[in-house]
Amino acid sequence: MKLIKIAAALIARRNGDVLLVRKSGTDIFMQPGGKIEPGESPEAALVRELREELAVTVTPQHLEPLTFSSAGRGTRHLLLLLYRCTAWQGEPRAIDAAEIRWVLPDALADYDMPPADRPFVSVLAGQRGG
Repeated sequence: MKLIKIAAALIARRNGDVLLVRKSGTDIFMQPGGKIEPGESPEAALVRELREELAVTVTPQHLEPLTFSSAGRGTRHLLLLLYRCTAWQGEPRAIDAAEIRWVLPDALADYDMPPADRPFVSVLAGQRGG
């Protein structure tokens, strides 16, 4: 079984809205982020992914480890590391995503998410402010 490590970000506005992204060709929403490349730290991967996916600038100092999730997916096993992003520069835009959406934390359970992201719903619903 191949282990795939992914870094994801909880990006929340001061009013508590949480940012979700929808990848092209799917109706599934998830936290922004992506695969950690060989030799790359999770924080460096997240800085890179947020720049590529949302056109925002983040520094590793503004990423706080929050929680993780682990889920099998066929012959692959995903390990998702969720970080709280405490500050960023720029307004998030859907660059490498079909859509972005700011969602009230209480509404997260209404969105279709990948199995590995599902455990984050209760954690994200408890977060306030960005």
